[in-house]
Amino acid sequence: MKKYTYSAKKSDNAGKWYVVDAEGIVLGRLASRIASRIRGKHQPMFTPHTDTGDNIVVINADKIVLTGRKMEQKKYYRHSGYIGGLTTTTAKELLAKKPEDVIRLAVRGMLPKNRLGRKLIKKLKVYTGSEHPHAAQQPEVLEF
Repeated sequence: MKKYTYSAKKSDNAGKWYVVDAEGIVLGRLASRIASRIRGKHQPMFTPHTDTGDNIVVINADKIVLTGRKMEQKKYYRHSGYIGGLTTTTAKELLAKKPEDVIRLAVRGMLPKNRLGRKLIKKLKVYTGSEHPHAAQQPEVLEF
């Protein structure tokens, strides 16, 4: 009798919704746990090539914590595609302008760099305040 490894299908994913309060949590630790949840690694039916993860709503993104001197030293790079078009932004500047992007970029860097990763990052919703428009999905509170 042969035993086969179970491979999850697209229809197997229930896709639960969770709310995470980012107030006072260190950025890297939060991002790694969110990436793991979005990917579905916490489930026994995890399959690397399939979306088996959950949807995550992050609130209070502007109250995230960076350790050490990362506020001044951590840099985010963008390039326009033109010669000399490199733009650098520090974490402090990005947190002041677009605090959602700090969390989104951290999680995106921890997801696969392929079409599955581009699909998975859409399951992350980040908001600066404590309010979010996803009450209809009845998200559960996720503690880290």
